[in-house]
Amino acid sequence: MRHDPRRDLYAAGAAVLLVTAAVLVGRHIQGTSRTLFVDWPPLLASWGPHLGPGTPPAVLLAIATVACGPTLAARLPWRTLLPVTWGAATTWIFSLALIDGWDRGIAHRLTTRYEYLQVIDRFDDIPAALGDFTQHILLDSPDNWPAHIAGHPPAATLTFVLLDRIGLRGGGWAGMWCITVGATACVAVLVTIRALADETLARRAAPFLVLAPAAVWMGTSADAYFAAVAAWAVALLALALTRRSLWWAGASGLLFGLTCYLSYGLTLVALIAAAVLVLGRHGARERPALLMPLLAGLAVVPAAFTLAGFDWWEAYHLLVTRYHQGAGGIRPYGYWVWANLACTVLITGLATVAGLRRTGGVLLSRRADTPHLAAEPRLALLVSAALLALLVADLSGMSKAETERIWLPFAVWLLPSCALLPHPRAWLTAQAVLALLLNHLLRTGW
Repeated sequence: MRHDPRRDLYAAGAAVLLVTAAVLVGRHIQGTSRTLFVDWPPLLASWGPHLGPGTPPAVLLAIATVACGPTLAARLPWRTLLPVTWGAATTWIFSLALIDGWDRGIAHRLTTRYEYLQVIDRFDDIPAALGDFTQHILLDSPDNWPAHIAGHPPAATLTFVLLDRIGLRGGGWAGMWCITVGATACVAVLVTIRALADETLARRAAPFLVLAPAAVWMGTSADAYFAAVAAWAVALLALALTRRSLWWAGASGLLFGLTCYLSYGLTLVALIAAAVLVLGRHGARERPALLMPLLAGLAVVPAAFTLAGFDWWEAYHLLVTRYHQGAGGIRPYGYWVWANLACTVLITGLATVAGLRRTGGVLLSRRADTPHLAAEPRLALLVSAALLALLVADLSGMSKAETERIWLPFAVWLLPSCALLPHPRAWLTAQAVLALLLNHLLRTGW
């Protein structure tokens, strides 16, 4: 059943209908009650067809990746494939961002009144700022933090403060940091798939990770950086379990701790980590000591911030109040709970929708008495864990709108489902066309 390509097209068609419904219903709600607080629902964007300096390189890279990507991914030595994939993904994100021009596309993204660079000067005394952080979360508090600073633990803001301290000042450097680091997420995903499933599936997934429509929002967004940190935490856990490495386990724990202090919602990455532990459980059984450096590493970042005076739980509860004080308390849950899924279609593409259909088919067709999971079911379990994390985030009601940006850390783990698809060039073309249309027809922002 899962090899019937018509079913893939049916799934893609259903996704198109979902997006269409989200657009039409969203425009009606916004036009009548204006409670969505987005100009082009379900995306935080506005209609504005345009070209830019990034148009030629983006189109050329898309053509080259569609034409040569699957072949190169299959033939390149593994150690060469990883940097090539990272370089191609970086170029794709950078080119798409430059369609809006250097200033609007990159340099000014993180300098708006909602963003991290607005508060750099308030962190002259970092320990004092961390100890006082929770006092400025609520809207009615004195000198309340801008939306993105209030909406995240302080490790997010502190990243850009430290960039400023080492001389990488301004929106241009901050934007390039998010692009170059964020693009490494695709490498982390490939490393994980190779470690837990097999190399062939990782190679088949590589071109889809490069040409992801999510790249429209990875340039330039701090969530791209968050996605990379979370992805490497998962990848290092997979390496720790498969290679029985105490060092990788400790590094994984350290990044998991950092992930939780970059974004509250990324605690849901624990569901993906749980899938990794299930798939790599033989490594944990053979070397139970792996759990010690993992847990030790996991404690480092929380301990450091707690000693500095930041209370994660208090801040999260204050954030929930702040969320409902603003647009989050007005945006209708009944619309966003399904329109968010339409946003997910737009950032992962129709190929991923078809891939998720096949993922379900793989899981349903696996025999319950199979002693060892084959490669495809192992990949399917990993992808399904990411999908579950995304659905939990959706149902929580704390992600109403802007999920095209907020859910990037989950979206990168859905893209590998495309490795299960036949005719990769046709699906890659669909991915590239969607990304180019989104970036040329809409002016995205946050």
